[in-house]
Amino acid sequence: MQTVTDALVLRERRLDEQDRLLTLLSADRGIITAYAKGAGRMKGSMAGATELLCYSHFVLFQNRERCFADKAEANTLFFGIRGNLEKLTLATYFSQLCCELIPENEPAAEELRLMLNTLYCLERDKLPPLQLKAILELRLLTLTGYMPDLIACRECGGLPEDGVVLFDPTGGSICCPGCAPAGAVGLMPLPPGVFAAMRHIIYCDFEKLFQFKLGEENLPVLAHAVEQYLLCQVERILPALNFYKTICI
Repeated sequence: MQTVTDALVLRERRLDEQDRLLTLLSADRGIITAYAKGAGRMKGSMAGATELLCYSHFVLFQNRERCFADKAEANTLFFGIRGNLEKLTLATYFSQLCCELIPENEPAAEELRLMLNTLYCLERDKLPPLQLKAILELRLLTLTGYMPDLIACRECGGLPEDGVVLFDPTGGSICCPGCAPAGAVGLMPLPPGVFAAMRHIIYCDFEKLFQFKLGEENLPVLAHAVEQYLLCQVERILPALNFYKTICI
């Protein structure tokens, strides 16, 4: 059976000098694993369109349990990311995270939209990398069933009007400082601006997702809180995140 779809290349692995194994993210089928015969040829018609982070138009053929990419034409190549080590490492981490969280063969239109818009902002320096990292991580977790509960204190059901909120990255909940159980460990204090940013990322309409500002002093706090929550859900550090930390943080 032949299908046509636009998809982002999240991973490409050379099987030999000519063939590649691709991991794609599409709106209608989510994660797709596809064999691309001849894609490794320097002058082949699919070479550029099947490289990492290319958003391309694919003609796919399903043969029993295997999927093959018969044709591929590039839509967007994100050259501005490829030429910068920090951006490329961060984008590679985003791709690995998508592979980790998004299921195969299920619609993923919002996940693809999130990834493409994040790459666009990263390529054009629309927002600081740490802010984009937190947006992608927390919104992707929300879309894939790991949304934290930041509506109200888990103990009293309210919120401090202008004060710090305590965030539990293990359980994905918040509480007022006065409501924290005696001897509680691992609770992270969130300044009001950081707490508002996390709520914005989770609950806002997509059109407003990238439309918030946070002071430079609060960006590392936001990034750390979101990353700790993600690590509690994924339970392992992805390879590209380790490398990103060594060169950029």
